[in-house]
Amino acid sequence: MASTSAEIIAFLLTISGWVLVSSTLPTDYWKVSTIDGTVITTATFWANLWKTCVTDSTGVSNCKDFPSMLALDGYIQACRGLMISAVCLGFFGAVFGLIGMKCTKVGGSDQTKAKIACLSGLVFILSGLCSMTSCSLYANRITSEFFDPSFVAQKYELGAALFIGWAGASLCIIGGVIFCFSIAENSNSARRGYAYNGATSVMSSRTKVHNSVPEKTPPKHFDKNAYV
Repeated sequence: MASTSAEIIAFLLTISGWVLVSSTLPTDYWKVSTIDGTVITTATFWANLWKTCVTDSTGVSNCKDFPSMLALDGYIQACRGLMISAVCLGFFGAVFGLIGMKCTKVGGSDQTKAKIACLSGLVFILSGLCSMTSCSLYANRITSEFFDPSFVAQKYELGAALFIGWAGASLCIIGGVIFCFSIAENSNSARRGYAYNGATSVMSSRTKVHNSVPEKTPPKHFDKNAYV
């Protein structure tokens, strides 16, 4: 029962993390920068993995898509690939998780379902690592440009999408670890189901048979007066 509850908690954590990671991919604010006037913010610059935009004080946004994938910086291409991989791995992890959970009717025996659940955990851990690496790589580029005194172009700060991606990756990794521990719990329960009584030798079996058969005493129908 405890293993089933742990698997349900792990499935909820991984699905929540996968939804957060999936929502991070099209989110606008991966990096953001503002130009402040005396009273109001005159312009807000922001960018994500697909485009760069500027929003003026009236709320009108002008965006420009990245012109060519081959002309992009290497870190943006790497972040795109890692995030898409994280989303795809999370989808397959969710399918394996549904099959491997004890509360479902598919998947075969308990041992087979435990292995599938462990595979789901490994897939979710890999998905979380991809998302974590992508967000960390993007954040490292932002911070290195921000603190570089020789960088004269527009400097940005960390956007909300990075924190959402880190949170989703952490949930995927935590849930995946719980899924991986389910196979250990199933193996321990299977071992407890069998008790070893020890080998029975021939002598011990004969002793048991001998002790189980009651000793027969001859009937005492005659006493000493019968021979006199």
